[in-house]
Amino acid sequence: MISGIVKNGRATVNIIFRLPNQPDFTIEFVVDTGFTEFLSLPTAAVTLLGFPFVYDMYANLADNSNVILPVHQATIIWNGEEREVNVLATGRLPLL
Repeated sequence: MISGIVKNGRATVNIIFRLPNQPDFTIEFVVDTGFTEFLSLPTAAVTLLGFPFVYDMYANLADNSNVILPVHQATIIWNGEEREVNVLATGRLPLL
């Protein structure tokens, strides 16, 4: 079971990340009900963590503008299972 807390009026969930030859670590994500299919991390965090680039994708934002966003791959522990997930390098907050 995945559980989280409400912090400053926002639902949050801690996600465990796994990097090769490093200890696992946790990042707190805000649950964004209008956001689907990907995790989102600020570009600086994706760069620092060295997540491999996979492809660029078009995205339509809430203001109806279209942008191209880089997609990277990360390994997380989700509900006790190791999973490969796509991470968008964008924004100011980690979003789930």
